[in-house]
Amino acid sequence: MGQGAMGPAGTLSLAGVLSLVGVLAGDSGAQPAGTPLTLDLGGTVPPGWDALSHSRGLDCWEVRKRNSSEWCRFVRSNPDCRLEGGFLDYLQGVFCVFPPRLLPLAVTLYALWLLYLFIILGVTAEKFFCPNLSAISTNLKLSHNVAGVTFLAFGNGAPDVFSAVVAFSNPRTAGLAIGAVFGAGVFVTTVVAGGIALVKPFTAASRPFLRDVIFYMVAVFLTFMVLYFGRITLGEALGYLGLYVFYVFTVVLCTWIHRRQRGEGLAPPGPWEPEMPTDAEEQESSGTNSGDYGEEYRPLIPSRETSLRILTTALSPLDYLKWRRKPWYWRIFKVLKVPVELVLLLTVPVVDPDKDDLNWKRPLNCLHILTSPLLCVLTLKSGAYGLYQIQGIFPVWGLVTLVGSVLAVITFITTSNEEPPKYHCVFAFLGFLASAMWINAAATELVNILRTLGVIFQLSNTVLGLTLLAWGNSIGDTFSDLTMARQGYPRMAFSACFGGIIFNILVGVGLGCLLQMTSSQLVVKLEPDSLLVWILAGALGLSLVFSFVSVPAQCFQLGKVYGVCLILYYLAFLCVALLTEFRVIRLSAI
Repeated sequence: MGQGAMGPAGTLSLAGVLSLVGVLAGDSGAQPAGTPLTLDLGGTVPPGWDALSHSRGLDCWEVRKRNSSEWCRFVRSNPDCRLEGGFLDYLQGVFCVFPPRLLPLAVTLYALWLLYLFIILGVTAEKFFCPNLSAISTNLKLSHNVAGVTFLAFGNGAPDVFSAVVAFSNPRTAGLAIGAVFGAGVFVTTVVAGGIALVKPFTAASRPFLRDVIFYMVAVFLTFMVLYFGRITLGEALGYLGLYVFYVFTVVLCTWIHRRQRGEGLAPPGPWEPEMPTDAEEQESSGTNSGDYGEEYRPLIPSRETSLRILTTALSPLDYLKWRRKPWYWRIFKVLKVPVELVLLLTVPVVDPDKDDLNWKRPLNCLHILTSPLLCVLTLKSGAYGLYQIQGIFPVWGLVTLVGSVLAVITFITTSNEEPPKYHCVFAFLGFLASAMWINAAATELVNILRTLGVIFQLSNTVLGLTLLAWGNSIGDTFSDLTMARQGYPRMAFSACFGGIIFNILVGVGLGCLLQMTSSQLVVKLEPDSLLVWILAGALGLSLVFSFVSVPAQCFQLGKVYGVCLILYYLAFLCVALLTEFRVIRLSAI
Protein backbone atom coordinates (compact mmCIF):
# COMPACT_ATOMS: atom_id res chain seq x y z
CA MET A 1 0.00 0.00 0.00
CA GLY A 2 1.22 3.49 -0.80
CA GLN A 3 2.04 5.96 1.87
CA GLY A 4 -0.24 8.91 2.34
CA ALA A 5 -3.29 7.26 0.86
CA MET A 6 -5.51 10.11 1.92
CA GLY A 7 -5.73 13.07 -0.43
CA PRO A 8 -4.16 16.44 0.27
CA ALA A 9 -5.63 18.47 3.06
CA GLY A 10 -8.55 20.61 2.07
CA THR A 11 -8.92 18.76 -1.20
CA LEU A 12 -12.39 17.84 -2.41
CA SER A 13 -12.90 14.28 -3.58
CA LEU A 14 -13.75 13.65 -7.22
CA ALA A 15 -15.75 10.60 -6.25
CA GLY A 16 -17.93 12.69 -3.97
CA VAL A 17 -18.96 14.84 -6.91
CA LEU A 18 -19.52 11.87 -9.20
CA SER A 19 -21.82 10.17 -6.73
CA LEU A 20 -23.71 13.45 -6.24
CA VAL A 21 -23.90 12.67 -2.54
CA GLY A 22 -21.80 15.47 -1.12
CA VAL A 23 -18.37 17.02 -0.94
CA LEU A 24 -15.60 15.17 0.84
CA ALA A 25 -12.80 17.20 2.36
CA GLY A 26 -9.77 16.53 4.47
CA ASP A 27 -9.24 18.47 7.68
CA SER A 28 -5.66 17.85 8.72
CA GLY A 29 -2.83 20.15 7.95
CA ALA A 30 -4.94 22.57 5.99
CA GLN A 31 -3.47 25.81 4.86
CA PRO A 32 -4.48 28.96 6.73
CA ALA A 33 -7.74 30.57 5.70
CA GLY A 34 -7.37 32.81 2.70
CA THR A 35 -4.04 31.31 1.66
CA PRO A 36 -4.23 30.31 -2.01
CA LEU A 37 -3.34 26.71 -2.82
CA THR A 38 -0.19 26.70 -4.92
CA LEU A 39 -0.09 24.41 -7.95
CA ASP A 40 3.34 24.16 -9.52
CA LEU A 41 3.10 24.10 -13.32
CA GLY A 42 6.82 24.31 -13.79
CA GLY A 43 8.75 21.92 -15.77
CA THR A 44 12.52 22.18 -15.94
CA VAL A 45 14.87 20.43 -13.59
CA PRO A 46 14.63 20.94 -10.71
CA PRO A 47 10.89 21.71 -10.81
CA GLY A 48 8.55 22.40 -7.99
CA TRP A 49 10.48 25.18 -6.29
CA ASP A 50 7.40 26.88 -4.96
CA ALA A 51 6.21 27.88 -1.49
CA LEU A 52 5.08 24.33 -0.83
CA SER A 53 8.39 22.62 -1.53
CA HIS A 54 10.34 25.35 0.25
CA SER A 55 8.33 24.84 3.41
CA ARG A 56 8.47 21.04 3.33
CA GLY A 57 12.11 20.38 2.56
CA LEU A 58 14.07 19.16 -0.42
CA ASP A 59 12.40 18.45 -3.73
CA CYS A 60 12.02 14.76 -4.55
CA TRP A 61 13.95 15.26 -7.82
CA GLU A 62 17.09 15.65 -5.68
CA VAL A 63 17.13 11.90 -4.98
CA ARG A 64 18.98 11.06 -8.21
CA LYS A 65 21.73 13.52 -7.31
CA ARG A 66 22.57 11.57 -4.18
CA ASN A 67 24.52 8.37 -3.69
CA SER A 68 22.49 5.26 -4.53
CA SER A 69 22.90 3.99 -0.96
CA GLU A 70 20.92 7.03 0.27
CA TRP A 71 18.01 6.74 -2.19
CA CYS A 72 15.68 4.72 0.01
CA ARG A 73 16.22 6.78 3.16
CA PHE A 74 15.79 10.03 1.22
CA VAL A 75 12.49 8.90 -0.35
CA ARG A 76 11.07 7.63 2.94
CA SER A 77 12.05 10.71 4.94
CA ASN A 78 11.15 13.42 2.42
CA PRO A 79 7.48 14.52 2.50
CA ASP A 80 7.75 15.70 -1.12
CA CYS A 81 8.26 12.06 -2.21
CA ARG A 82 4.89 10.93 -0.88
CA LEU A 83 2.45 10.01 -3.61
CA GLU A 84 -1.04 11.29 -2.90
CA GLY A 85 -3.69 8.59 -3.26
CA GLY A 86 -3.24 5.34 -5.12
CA PHE A 87 -2.74 1.79 -3.92
CA LEU A 88 0.98 1.44 -4.72
CA ASP A 89 3.91 3.61 -3.70
CA TYR A 90 5.94 3.59 -6.91
CA LEU A 91 8.72 5.82 -5.59
CA GLN A 92 9.48 3.54 -2.65
CA GLY A 93 9.15 0.56 -4.95
CA VAL A 94 11.80 1.71 -7.39
CA PHE A 95 14.22 3.19 -4.83
CA CYS A 96 13.73 0.78 -1.90
CA VAL A 97 12.50 -2.57 -3.24
CA PHE A 98 14.73 -2.77 -6.32
CA PRO A 99 18.51 -2.51 -5.82
CA PRO A 100 20.20 0.27 -7.80
CA ARG A 101 21.68 -2.14 -10.35
CA LEU A 102 18.16 -3.33 -11.25
CA LEU A 103 16.84 0.17 -11.91
CA PRO A 104 16.43 -0.56 -15.68
CA LEU A 105 14.29 -3.61 -14.81
CA ALA A 106 12.09 -1.50 -12.52
CA VAL A 107 11.67 1.14 -15.23
CA THR A 108 10.72 -1.56 -17.75
CA LEU A 109 8.10 -3.01 -15.40
CA TYR A 110 6.71 0.45 -14.69
CA ALA A 111 6.52 1.19 -18.42
CA LEU A 112 4.60 -2.05 -19.04
CA TRP A 113 2.25 -1.28 -16.15
CA LEU A 114 1.76 2.22 -17.59
CA LEU A 115 0.68 0.74 -20.94
CA TYR A 116 -1.67 -1.64 -19.14
CA LEU A 117 -3.22 1.27 -17.24
CA PHE A 118 -4.04 2.89 -20.59
CA ILE A 119 -5.69 -0.39 -21.63
CA ILE A 120 -7.75 -0.37 -18.42
CA LEU A 121 -8.84 3.21 -19.07
CA GLY A 122 -9.77 2.46 -22.68
CA VAL A 123 -11.71 -0.74 -21.96
CA THR A 124 -13.60 0.80 -19.05
CA ALA A 125 -14.60 3.90 -20.99
CA GLU A 126 -15.53 2.09 -24.21
CA LYS A 127 -17.30 -1.03 -22.94
CA PHE A 128 -18.84 0.16 -19.67
CA PHE A 129 -18.75 3.92 -19.10
CA CYS A 130 -20.05 5.10 -22.50
CA PRO A 131 -22.86 2.48 -22.83
CA ASN A 132 -24.24 3.42 -19.42
CA LEU A 133 -24.08 7.11 -20.30
CA SER A 134 -25.97 6.33 -23.50
CA ALA A 135 -28.61 4.46 -21.48
CA ILE A 136 -28.93 7.38 -19.06
CA SER A 137 -29.40 9.87 -21.90
CA THR A 138 -32.03 7.57 -23.44
CA ASN A 139 -33.90 7.31 -20.13
CA LEU A 140 -33.75 11.08 -19.74
CA LYS A 141 -35.10 11.40 -23.32
CA LEU A 142 -32.34 13.75 -24.44
CA SER A 143 -31.97 14.66 -28.10
CA HIS A 144 -28.98 13.35 -30.04
CA ASN A 145 -27.32 16.78 -30.15
CA VAL A 146 -27.64 17.41 -26.42
CA ALA A 147 -26.50 13.87 -25.62
CA GLY A 148 -23.57 14.23 -28.03
CA VAL A 149 -22.13 17.37 -26.44
CA THR A 150 -22.84 16.26 -22.84
CA PHE A 151 -22.93 12.54 -22.08
CA LEU A 152 -21.06 11.40 -25.20
CA ALA A 153 -18.40 14.07 -24.73
CA PHE A 154 -18.06 13.03 -21.09
CA GLY A 155 -17.75 9.39 -22.09
CA ASN A 156 -15.12 10.04 -24.76
CA GLY A 157 -13.19 12.52 -22.61
CA ALA A 158 -13.44 10.61 -19.34
CA PRO A 159 -9.79 9.46 -19.24
CA ASP A 160 -8.55 12.98 -20.06
CA VAL A 161 -10.80 14.73 -17.55
CA PHE A 162 -10.22 12.22 -14.76
CA SER A 163 -6.46 12.37 -15.29
CA ALA A 164 -6.56 16.18 -15.22
CA VAL A 165 -8.68 16.30 -12.06
CA VAL A 166 -6.44 13.77 -10.30
CA ALA A 167 -3.31 15.68 -11.37
CA PHE A 168 -4.75 19.00 -10.16
CA SER A 169 -5.45 17.40 -6.75
CA ASN A 170 -1.74 17.46 -5.94
CA PRO A 171 0.38 20.62 -6.33
CA ARG A 172 3.35 18.47 -7.37
CA THR A 173 1.52 16.95 -10.35
CA ALA A 174 -0.46 19.96 -11.58
CA GLY A 175 1.95 20.33 -14.48
CA LEU A 176 0.74 16.95 -15.74
CA ALA A 177 -2.77 18.34 -16.05
CA ILE A 178 -1.75 21.41 -18.04
CA GLY A 179 0.63 19.38 -20.18
CA ALA A 180 -1.98 16.70 -20.87
CA VAL A 181 -4.87 19.08 -21.64
CA PHE A 182 -2.81 21.35 -23.89
CA GLY A 183 -0.71 18.52 -25.31
CA ALA A 184 -3.78 16.48 -26.26
CA GLY A 185 -5.27 19.60 -27.82
CA VAL A 186 -2.24 20.15 -30.02
CA PHE A 187 -2.06 16.45 -30.92
CA VAL A 188 -5.75 16.08 -31.84
CA THR A 189 -6.02 19.36 -33.79
CA THR A 190 -2.87 18.63 -35.80
CA VAL A 191 -2.01 14.93 -36.06
CA VAL A 192 -5.56 13.54 -35.92
CA ALA A 193 -7.13 16.30 -38.00
CA GLY A 194 -4.27 16.14 -40.48
CA GLY A 195 -4.52 12.35 -40.64
CA ILE A 196 -8.22 12.59 -41.52
CA ALA A 197 -7.42 14.95 -44.40
CA LEU A 198 -4.70 12.56 -45.61
CA VAL A 199 -6.90 9.47 -45.38
CA LYS A 200 -9.88 10.99 -47.19
CA PRO A 201 -9.93 14.56 -48.55
CA PHE A 202 -13.30 16.17 -47.86
CA THR A 203 -15.33 19.35 -47.55
CA ALA A 204 -15.51 20.50 -43.93
CA ALA A 205 -18.81 21.49 -42.32
CA SER A 206 -18.33 25.26 -42.21
CA ARG A 207 -20.64 26.45 -39.45
CA PRO A 208 -19.91 23.67 -36.92
CA PHE A 209 -16.19 24.03 -37.62
CA LEU A 210 -16.14 27.81 -37.11
CA ARG A 211 -18.30 27.51 -33.99
CA ASP A 212 -16.07 24.87 -32.37
CA VAL A 213 -12.80 26.58 -33.27
CA ILE A 214 -14.00 29.93 -31.90
CA PHE A 215 -15.13 28.36 -28.62
CA TYR A 216 -11.87 26.46 -28.33
CA MET A 217 -9.80 29.58 -28.99
CA VAL A 218 -11.76 31.40 -26.27
CA ALA A 219 -11.05 28.52 -23.85
CA VAL A 220 -7.33 28.58 -24.69
CA PHE A 221 -7.24 32.37 -24.28
CA LEU A 222 -8.90 32.12 -20.86
CA THR A 223 -6.37 29.50 -19.79
CA PHE A 224 -3.53 31.67 -21.10
CA MET A 225 -4.79 34.61 -19.04
CA VAL A 226 -5.16 32.43 -15.94
CA LEU A 227 -1.55 31.28 -16.33
CA TYR A 228 -0.42 34.87 -16.95
CA PHE A 229 -1.99 36.18 -13.73
CA GLY A 230 -0.86 33.06 -11.86
CA ARG A 231 -4.14 32.26 -10.14
CA ILE A 232 -7.68 31.05 -10.72
CA THR A 233 -10.55 32.24 -8.56
CA LEU A 234 -13.88 30.60 -7.80
CA GLY A 235 -15.61 32.81 -10.36
CA GLU A 236 -13.10 31.91 -13.06
CA ALA A 237 -13.39 28.18 -12.32
CA LEU A 238 -17.18 28.45 -12.53
CA GLY A 239 -16.70 30.51 -15.70
CA TYR A 240 -15.00 27.52 -17.37
CA LEU A 241 -17.99 25.32 -16.59
CA GLY A 242 -20.41 28.11 -17.53
CA LEU A 243 -18.69 28.52 -20.90
CA TYR A 244 -19.23 24.84 -21.61
CA VAL A 245 -22.91 25.14 -20.69
CA PHE A 246 -23.11 28.08 -23.12
CA TYR A 247 -21.40 25.94 -25.76
CA VAL A 248 -24.01 23.20 -25.28
CA PHE A 249 -26.76 25.80 -25.56
CA THR A 250 -25.19 27.17 -28.75
CA VAL A 251 -25.02 23.69 -30.32
CA VAL A 252 -28.69 23.04 -29.52
CA LEU A 253 -29.76 26.46 -30.77
CA CYS A 254 -27.79 26.16 -34.03
CA THR A 255 -29.29 22.73 -34.65
CA TRP A 256 -32.82 24.01 -34.03
CA ILE A 257 -32.28 27.00 -36.36
CA HIS A 258 -30.83 24.79 -39.08
CA ARG A 259 -33.77 22.39 -38.85
CA ARG A 260 -36.19 25.27 -39.09
CA GLN A 261 -34.40 26.51 -42.21
CA ARG A 262 -34.57 23.07 -43.79
CA GLY A 263 -38.19 22.70 -42.81
CA GLU A 264 -37.45 19.28 -41.32
CA GLY A 265 -36.93 18.03 -44.88
CA LEU A 266 -34.66 15.24 -46.09
CA ALA A 267 -32.52 17.35 -48.38
CA PRO A 268 -28.94 16.12 -48.77
CA PRO A 269 -26.47 17.77 -46.41
CA GLY A 270 -24.53 20.72 -47.72
CA PRO A 271 -20.93 21.62 -47.03
CA TRP A 272 -22.07 23.46 -43.88
CA GLU A 273 -23.54 20.32 -42.33
CA PRO A 274 -21.75 17.16 -41.18
CA GLU A 275 -23.14 14.07 -42.85
CA MET A 276 -25.03 11.58 -40.72
CA PRO A 277 -25.36 7.85 -41.29
CA THR A 278 -28.61 6.48 -42.63
CA ASP A 279 -31.07 4.58 -40.46
CA ALA A 280 -29.73 1.25 -41.69
CA GLU A 281 -26.17 2.32 -40.93
CA GLU A 282 -27.19 3.54 -37.48
CA GLN A 283 -28.81 0.22 -36.74
CA GLU A 284 -25.74 -1.66 -37.91
CA SER A 285 -23.43 0.64 -35.96
CA SER A 286 -25.47 0.38 -32.79
CA GLY A 287 -25.57 -3.36 -33.15
CA THR A 288 -21.80 -3.64 -33.26
CA ASN A 289 -21.22 -1.09 -30.52
CA SER A 290 -23.83 -2.41 -28.13
CA GLY A 291 -21.26 -4.63 -26.47
CA ASP A 292 -19.29 -7.75 -27.23
CA TYR A 293 -20.80 -9.71 -24.41
CA GLY A 294 -23.97 -11.73 -24.74
CA GLU A 295 -25.23 -10.83 -28.20
CA GLU A 296 -23.44 -13.66 -29.98
CA TYR A 297 -24.78 -16.17 -27.45
CA ARG A 298 -28.45 -15.36 -27.98
CA PRO A 299 -30.23 -18.54 -29.22
CA LEU A 300 -32.11 -18.55 -32.52
CA ILE A 301 -35.13 -20.11 -30.83
CA PRO A 302 -36.01 -18.48 -27.48
CA SER A 303 -35.72 -20.89 -24.59
CA ARG A 304 -35.61 -20.72 -20.82
CA GLU A 305 -32.07 -20.80 -19.48
CA THR A 306 -31.05 -21.58 -15.95
CA SER A 307 -29.63 -18.80 -13.79
CA LEU A 308 -26.27 -20.57 -13.65
CA ARG A 309 -26.12 -20.76 -17.46
CA ILE A 310 -27.02 -17.07 -17.77
CA LEU A 311 -24.32 -16.14 -15.25
CA THR A 312 -21.54 -18.14 -16.91
CA THR A 313 -22.51 -16.86 -20.37
CA ALA A 314 -22.66 -13.24 -19.23
CA LEU A 315 -19.24 -13.49 -17.57
CA SER A 316 -17.53 -14.80 -20.70
CA PRO A 317 -15.54 -11.96 -22.30
CA LEU A 318 -14.60 -14.09 -25.33
CA ASP A 319 -16.50 -14.59 -28.57
CA TYR A 320 -15.05 -17.87 -29.82
CA LEU A 321 -16.32 -17.40 -33.39
CA LYS A 322 -14.68 -13.97 -33.56
CA TRP A 323 -11.52 -15.40 -31.96
CA ARG A 324 -11.06 -17.85 -34.83
CA ARG A 325 -11.55 -15.17 -37.48
CA LYS A 326 -9.23 -12.52 -36.06
CA PRO A 327 -5.46 -12.24 -36.76
CA TRP A 328 -2.78 -13.14 -34.23
CA TYR A 329 -2.08 -9.60 -33.03
CA TRP A 330 -5.77 -9.08 -32.23
CA ARG A 331 -5.69 -12.28 -30.16
CA ILE A 332 -2.65 -11.11 -28.20
CA PHE A 333 -4.32 -7.80 -27.41
CA LYS A 334 -7.53 -9.60 -26.45
CA VAL A 335 -5.63 -11.86 -24.04
CA LEU A 336 -4.27 -8.73 -22.36
CA LYS A 337 -7.77 -7.29 -22.06
CA VAL A 338 -9.53 -10.42 -20.79
CA PRO A 339 -8.52 -10.03 -17.08
CA VAL A 340 -9.67 -6.39 -17.11
CA GLU A 341 -12.93 -7.23 -18.87
CA LEU A 342 -13.66 -10.10 -16.48
CA VAL A 343 -13.19 -7.93 -13.39
CA LEU A 344 -15.28 -5.16 -14.93
CA LEU A 345 -18.04 -7.61 -15.86
CA LEU A 346 -18.15 -8.73 -12.22
CA THR A 347 -18.36 -5.21 -10.80
CA VAL A 348 -19.99 -2.93 -13.41
CA PRO A 349 -23.54 -3.42 -14.73
CA VAL A 350 -24.23 -2.35 -18.32
CA VAL A 351 -27.67 -1.30 -19.56
CA ASP A 352 -28.01 -1.46 -23.36
CA PRO A 353 -31.14 0.24 -24.78
CA ASP A 354 -30.41 -1.30 -28.21
CA LYS A 355 -31.14 -4.82 -26.95
CA ASP A 356 -34.60 -6.23 -26.48
CA ASP A 357 -33.86 -7.29 -22.91
CA LEU A 358 -31.81 -4.11 -22.21
CA ASN A 359 -28.90 -6.45 -21.37
CA TRP A 360 -30.76 -7.71 -18.29
CA LYS A 361 -28.85 -10.65 -16.80
CA ARG A 362 -30.71 -11.45 -13.60
CA PRO A 363 -28.05 -13.41 -11.65
CA LEU A 364 -25.21 -11.13 -12.74
CA ASN A 365 -27.16 -7.92 -12.10
CA CYS A 366 -28.10 -9.16 -8.65
CA LEU A 367 -24.42 -9.83 -8.03
CA HIS A 368 -23.70 -6.25 -9.17
CA ILE A 369 -25.91 -4.94 -6.36
CA LEU A 370 -23.27 -6.32 -3.99
CA THR A 371 -20.04 -5.83 -5.95
CA SER A 372 -20.60 -2.33 -7.35
CA PRO A 373 -21.15 -0.52 -4.00
CA LEU A 374 -18.34 -2.58 -2.49
CA LEU A 375 -16.06 -1.47 -5.33
CA CYS A 376 -16.98 2.17 -4.73
CA VAL A 377 -16.15 2.18 -1.01
CA LEU A 378 -12.93 0.22 -1.51
CA THR A 379 -11.62 2.53 -4.27
CA LEU A 380 -12.82 5.81 -2.73
CA LYS A 381 -9.74 7.53 -1.30
CA SER A 382 -7.76 4.33 -2.00
CA GLY A 383 -9.94 2.33 0.39
CA ALA A 384 -9.55 4.68 3.36
CA TYR A 385 -13.31 5.09 3.77
CA GLY A 386 -14.07 1.43 3.12
CA LEU A 387 -11.65 0.31 5.86
CA TYR A 388 -12.98 2.84 8.36
CA GLN A 389 -14.56 1.13 11.36
CA ILE A 390 -17.89 2.39 12.69
CA GLN A 391 -17.56 3.01 16.45
CA GLY A 392 -14.21 1.22 16.12
CA ILE A 393 -15.98 -2.13 15.74
CA PHE A 394 -17.69 -2.73 12.39
CA PRO A 395 -15.97 -1.77 9.11
CA VAL A 396 -17.79 0.21 6.44
CA TRP A 397 -17.10 -2.45 3.82
CA GLY A 398 -18.82 -5.01 6.05
CA LEU A 399 -21.92 -2.83 6.33
CA VAL A 400 -21.99 -2.33 2.56
CA THR A 401 -21.62 -6.08 2.04
CA LEU A 402 -24.48 -6.82 4.44
CA VAL A 403 -26.88 -4.28 2.91
CA GLY A 404 -25.89 -5.22 -0.64
CA SER A 405 -26.45 -8.92 0.03
CA VAL A 406 -29.94 -8.29 1.40
CA LEU A 407 -30.89 -6.11 -1.59
CA ALA A 408 -29.43 -8.65 -4.02
CA VAL A 409 -31.48 -11.49 -2.51
CA ILE A 410 -34.67 -9.39 -2.58
CA THR A 411 -34.06 -8.43 -6.22
CA PHE A 412 -33.37 -12.04 -7.21
CA ILE A 413 -36.58 -13.26 -5.57
CA THR A 414 -38.84 -10.56 -7.01
CA THR A 415 -37.58 -10.65 -10.63
CA SER A 416 -37.38 -13.17 -13.47
CA ASN A 417 -34.72 -14.13 -15.99
CA GLU A 418 -36.87 -13.30 -19.01
CA GLU A 419 -38.03 -9.74 -18.33
CA PRO A 420 -36.12 -6.81 -16.83
CA PRO A 421 -37.76 -5.04 -13.88
CA LYS A 422 -39.26 -1.58 -14.20
CA TYR A 423 -36.42 -0.11 -12.17
CA HIS A 424 -33.75 -1.59 -14.45
CA CYS A 425 -32.65 1.93 -15.46
CA VAL A 426 -31.23 2.30 -11.93
CA PHE A 427 -28.52 -0.16 -12.95
CA ALA A 428 -27.34 2.34 -15.59
CA PHE A 429 -26.64 4.90 -12.86
CA LEU A 430 -24.98 2.22 -10.73
CA GLY A 431 -22.84 1.16 -13.70
CA PHE A 432 -21.96 4.78 -14.43
CA LEU A 433 -20.78 5.30 -10.86
CA ALA A 434 -18.85 2.00 -10.70
CA SER A 435 -17.10 2.57 -14.04
CA ALA A 436 -16.29 6.14 -13.00
CA MET A 437 -14.64 4.81 -9.85
CA TRP A 438 -12.58 2.36 -11.94
CA ILE A 439 -11.47 5.18 -14.26
CA ASN A 440 -10.65 7.40 -11.31
CA ALA A 441 -8.58 4.66 -9.65
CA ALA A 442 -6.70 3.92 -12.89
CA ALA A 443 -6.13 7.64 -13.51
CA THR A 444 -4.71 8.04 -9.99
CA GLU A 445 -2.24 5.20 -10.55
CA LEU A 446 -1.41 6.67 -13.98
CA VAL A 447 -0.58 10.10 -12.56
CA ASN A 448 1.52 8.59 -9.75
CA ILE A 449 3.55 6.38 -12.06
CA LEU A 450 4.17 9.28 -14.45
CA ARG A 451 5.43 11.38 -11.56
CA THR A 452 7.71 8.50 -10.56
CA LEU A 453 9.12 8.25 -14.09
CA GLY A 454 9.66 11.99 -14.01
CA VAL A 455 11.73 11.66 -10.83
CA ILE A 456 13.74 8.77 -12.29
CA PHE A 457 14.56 10.48 -15.58
CA GLN A 458 14.65 14.05 -14.21
CA LEU A 459 11.79 15.07 -16.51
CA SER A 460 9.20 17.72 -15.76
CA ASN A 461 5.54 16.94 -15.25
CA THR A 462 4.67 19.23 -18.14
CA VAL A 463 6.67 17.30 -20.73
CA LEU A 464 5.33 13.99 -19.40
CA GLY A 465 1.81 15.37 -19.70
CA LEU A 466 2.19 16.65 -23.25
CA THR A 467 3.80 13.39 -24.43
CA LEU A 468 2.97 10.15 -22.62
CA LEU A 469 -0.27 11.22 -20.93
CA ALA A 470 -1.57 13.14 -23.94
CA TRP A 471 -0.67 10.36 -26.38
CA GLY A 472 -2.13 7.66 -24.18
CA ASN A 473 -5.42 9.45 -23.66
CA SER A 474 -5.69 10.44 -27.35
CA ILE A 475 -4.85 7.10 -28.94
CA GLY A 476 -8.44 5.90 -28.76
CA ASP A 477 -9.79 9.07 -30.38
CA THR A 478 -7.12 8.80 -33.06
CA PHE A 479 -8.08 5.29 -34.15
CA SER A 480 -11.84 5.94 -33.93
CA ASP A 481 -11.67 9.19 -35.92
CA LEU A 482 -9.40 7.75 -38.62
CA THR A 483 -11.63 4.66 -38.88
CA MET A 484 -14.68 6.88 -39.21
CA ALA A 485 -12.95 8.81 -41.99
CA ARG A 486 -12.03 5.64 -43.88
CA GLN A 487 -15.64 4.48 -43.62
CA GLY A 488 -16.81 7.60 -45.45
CA TYR A 489 -17.55 10.06 -42.64
CA PRO A 490 -14.53 12.41 -42.63
CA ARG A 491 -16.62 15.50 -41.79
CA MET A 492 -18.06 13.84 -38.72
CA ALA A 493 -14.58 12.73 -37.61
CA PHE A 494 -13.16 16.20 -38.25
CA SER A 495 -15.92 17.81 -36.19
CA ALA A 496 -15.21 15.37 -33.35
CA CYS A 497 -11.57 16.54 -33.27
CA PHE A 498 -12.57 20.05 -32.23
CA GLY A 499 -15.82 19.36 -30.39
CA GLY A 500 -14.46 16.75 -27.98
CA ILE A 501 -11.41 18.65 -26.75
CA ILE A 502 -13.56 21.68 -25.84
CA PHE A 503 -15.08 19.52 -23.13
CA ASN A 504 -11.66 18.33 -21.98
CA ILE A 505 -10.14 21.77 -21.46
CA LEU A 506 -13.19 23.53 -20.00
CA VAL A 507 -14.30 20.75 -17.67
CA GLY A 508 -10.80 19.41 -16.97
CA VAL A 509 -9.34 22.76 -15.88
CA GLY A 510 -12.57 24.18 -14.43
CA LEU A 511 -13.56 21.13 -12.40
CA GLY A 512 -9.98 20.25 -11.51
CA CYS A 513 -9.36 23.67 -9.91
CA LEU A 514 -12.87 23.93 -8.45
CA LEU A 515 -12.41 20.72 -6.47
CA GLN A 516 -9.30 22.16 -4.81
CA MET A 517 -11.21 25.09 -3.35
CA THR A 518 -12.76 25.15 0.11
CA SER A 519 -14.93 27.68 1.92
CA SER A 520 -11.81 29.29 3.39
CA GLN A 521 -9.68 29.04 0.25
CA LEU A 522 -11.38 30.29 -2.89
CA VAL A 523 -8.23 30.94 -4.93
CA VAL A 524 -5.90 28.38 -6.52
CA LYS A 525 -2.49 29.80 -7.31
CA LEU A 526 -0.86 28.58 -10.52
CA GLU A 527 2.88 28.97 -11.02
CA PRO A 528 3.96 28.48 -14.66
CA ASP A 529 7.65 28.97 -13.88
CA SER A 530 8.74 27.08 -16.98
CA LEU A 531 9.15 28.33 -20.53
CA LEU A 532 7.70 25.02 -21.71
CA VAL A 533 4.25 25.91 -20.36
CA TRP A 534 4.14 29.06 -22.48
CA ILE A 535 5.43 27.23 -25.56
CA LEU A 536 2.68 24.67 -25.09
CA ALA A 537 -0.05 27.28 -24.76
CA GLY A 538 1.30 29.27 -27.68
CA ALA A 539 1.57 26.20 -29.92
CA LEU A 540 -2.05 25.26 -29.27
CA GLY A 541 -3.27 28.77 -29.94
CA LEU A 542 -1.19 29.03 -33.11
CA SER A 543 -2.50 25.71 -34.45
CA LEU A 544 -6.08 26.87 -33.91
CA VAL A 545 -5.42 30.19 -35.63
CA PHE A 546 -3.81 28.34 -38.55
CA SER A 547 -6.87 26.15 -39.03
CA PHE A 548 -9.24 29.09 -38.46
CA VAL A 549 -7.57 31.01 -41.28
CA SER A 550 -6.49 28.28 -43.70
CA VAL A 551 -9.68 26.19 -43.74
CA PRO A 552 -11.99 29.04 -44.90
CA ALA A 553 -9.23 30.19 -47.27
CA GLN A 554 -9.49 26.79 -48.97
CA CYS A 555 -13.29 27.14 -49.17
CA PHE A 556 -13.43 24.32 -46.59
CA GLN A 557 -11.96 21.89 -49.15
CA LEU A 558 -9.39 20.01 -47.10
CA GLY A 559 -6.87 17.79 -48.84
CA LYS A 560 -3.49 16.18 -48.35
CA VAL A 561 -1.54 19.45 -48.37
CA TYR A 562 -3.48 20.65 -45.31
CA GLY A 563 -2.91 17.32 -43.57
CA VAL A 564 0.83 17.31 -44.25
CA CYS A 565 1.16 20.90 -42.96
CA LEU A 566 -0.58 20.02 -39.69
CA ILE A 567 1.56 16.94 -39.07
CA LEU A 568 4.78 18.84 -39.85
CA TYR A 569 3.62 21.56 -37.47
CA TYR A 570 3.22 19.02 -34.66
CA LEU A 571 6.66 17.52 -35.30
CA ALA A 572 8.20 21.01 -35.17
CA PHE A 573 6.34 21.77 -31.93
CA LEU A 574 7.49 18.49 -30.39
CA CYS A 575 11.12 19.22 -31.28
CA VAL A 576 10.93 22.70 -29.76
CA ALA A 577 9.25 21.32 -26.61
CA LEU A 578 11.90 18.64 -26.10
CA LEU A 579 14.76 21.05 -26.77
CA THR A 580 13.24 23.40 -24.19
CA GLU A 581 12.87 20.59 -21.68
CA PHE A 582 16.54 19.65 -22.01
CA ARG A 583 17.47 23.33 -21.77
CA VAL A 584 18.91 23.58 -25.26
CA ILE A 585 16.42 26.41 -25.79
CA ARG A 586 16.23 28.81 -22.88
CA LEU A 587 15.42 32.41 -22.19
CA SER A 588 16.59 34.58 -19.34
CA ALA A 589 13.09 35.97 -18.98
CA ILE A 590 9.71 35.15 -20.48
